[in-house]
Amino acid sequence: MFPCKLRSCGGNALRTIARSTITCGVATVANASGSLDASTALNQLFASAFGDLQTYTRAPPDEAYLSRLLAKDHVIVLVALETERVVGGLVAYELEKFERARSEVYIYDLAVSEEYRRRGIATALIGQLRSIATGRGAWVIYVQADYGDAAAIGLYEKLGVREDVMHFDIPVTGAG
Repeated sequence: MFPCKLRSCGGNALRTIARSTITCGVATVANASGSLDASTALNQLFASAFGDLQTYTRAPPDEAYLSRLLAKDHVIVLVALETERVVGGLVAYELEKFERARSEVYIYDLAVSEEYRRRGIATALIGQLRSIATGRGAWVIYVQADYGDAAAIGLYEKLGVREDVMHFDIPVTGAG
């Protein structure tokens, strides 16, 4: 696991972990330095990794939306940087539960640039998320993987327990 330290960035706490020249910063507060640039770069990384330019680059959020989003406690965005370049990242959401006074964290998107894979970056991002989840009292982190994505499945099996479930998208009338 990468060493962890806490650094202050313009009045906003920014957790970082480092390994050689790769650092992993956690953007969990509004107006984090460079958050709009990092968001754009992270969405471009997701578009490339998932082969989905339409979803991740067609209508990028503006700075006001991004500031509101990052100000929400339940939104967790981590990016791995080499110098100023985003080479990996994840977006997760803390979900408060109804059946018990507890929460769980859902990794919605996780990707690492192809040329930086197999270097422990995804594992480090999840490790940092584990620390955040522990600090918030969450009882579990969960993530979905697509059938056939052997690399993702292998990573998640190394870190957790596999559950076979089905996923359904239910359209919302009038949603674009």
